[in-house]
Amino acid sequence: MSKGNAIEIRDLRKVYRVGKVDVPALRGVDLHVKFGEFLSIVGPSGSGKSTLFHIIGGLTPPTSGQVRVAAQDLTAMTDADRTRMRKRTVGFVFQKFNLLPNLSAADNIAVARHLGGKAGRIDPKFQEILELLGIAHRMHHKPAALSGGEQQRVALARAIVNHPAILLADEPTGNLDTANSKAVLDLLRDLNQRLGQTILMITHNPEAAAYGHKIVHMRDGRIVE
Repeated sequence: MSKGNAIEIRDLRKVYRVGKVDVPALRGVDLHVKFGEFLSIVGPSGSGKSTLFHIIGGLTPPTSGQVRVAAQDLTAMTDADRTRMRKRTVGFVFQKFNLLPNLSAADNIAVARHLGGKAGRIDPKFQEILELLGIAHRMHHKPAALSGGEQQRVALARAIVNHPAILLADEPTGNLDTANSKAVLDLLRDLNQRLGQTILMITHNPEAAAYGHKIVHMRDGRIVE
């Protein structure tokens, strides 16, 4: 495990233009996340946590400030640079599973592999991850034949198939019942503890947030705790 920070953010600001009005979403955020850390971000709607998530993931550029992800300076990147970084450095898990309905679980994962520039046979060690996720025997099923919990596990497998430096999870249990929520959170913790996967998770659920090593509270575009 390399030492240092997986994420370094200094005085990050994001302002959206709505008509003729400037709407600040982030107001000077400072944040460091170490490699191998599991960080939970909580806060009410409109607190800026989703904007922070999107900037770290290279989905939207900041207005000002510095953002470094796995030693890469996102603020100096073009849109094309951020797209390449996103494919190779960051894995995403969302509340909606976003699986391609006409493809099997295995093919959904293979598509992510291809987009990450790593087309070809998947690392044999990945089979161990599928076993850990409990979906190795469901790889030939399409999403409609999988339960919600199984679909989210496939989404998790897809997110980490390219061995991203950072896994970003946005409300990963939002569409799951209590039992499946616990199972997915346990899996995230296992990925962190067994594989050293760096995880940044956004959640409204205090019980889910408690899975992280640290909890960051946001309000009005700032980190308050």
